[in-house]
Amino acid sequence: MKNFIFDIDGTLLDTEAMYMKSLQKVLTARGIDRPYEALTQTFGIPSRDALVALAVPEADIETIMAAWRDMIPHFQQEVRVYPDVTKMLAALNDLAGVSVAVMTSKQKYELKRDMAPFGLQRYFSEFVVAEDAKRGKPAPDPILVAMARLKAEPEETVYIGDTQYDLQAAHAAGIKFGLVAWGAKNQPGVAASDYVFAFPEEIVPLASELNES
Repeated sequence: MKNFIFDIDGTLLDTEAMYMKSLQKVLTARGIDRPYEALTQTFGIPSRDALVALAVPEADIETIMAAWRDMIPHFQQEVRVYPDVTKMLAALNDLAGVSVAVMTSKQKYELKRDMAPFGLQRYFSEFVVAEDAKRGKPAPDPILVAMARLKAEPEETVYIGDTQYDLQAAHAAGIKFGLVAWGAKNQPGVAASDYVFAFPEEIVPLASELNES
């Protein structure tokens, strides 16, 4: 593989608690009781889709989305880089002929907010965010944007994420998908993953062969 495109939430950064605790607080304040486990089943999809999946009344969605957005920074201290992710990204950067990009459902300001404290931006040559495509995951559009920017061939490209939506987007774009076991947490619908990585360092050998030829 020459091109590695990464999801962020649940893949590079453990942001689940930040998003889910803030959402639960907002919903509870409005008399909408949803167990934490139910909330986590929506982790990794756009916020509007998550609220629809949680059966939030349509009339309340815009208000709750705004309140949720405002609440998230209050839980910023919950965010963590998964162990050995930085080491893995540095190793990929050290390999000749390898390109590393981000494709996320986050908006641009969210990307900066969550990645900047850890200095992760330096490991990526391209960043595709929600504003860059009309349709988000599971549609292939944002992955295709990332591939176009990288000038990547499908057979040389892998998307790495943690949910069925990531898998569906990757396969719809005609590329392989790598599931990260550390973030997946028994996610449904991921049996068709092309690769399953138990630890970040297992990703690097996919590119190492380029430097051995």
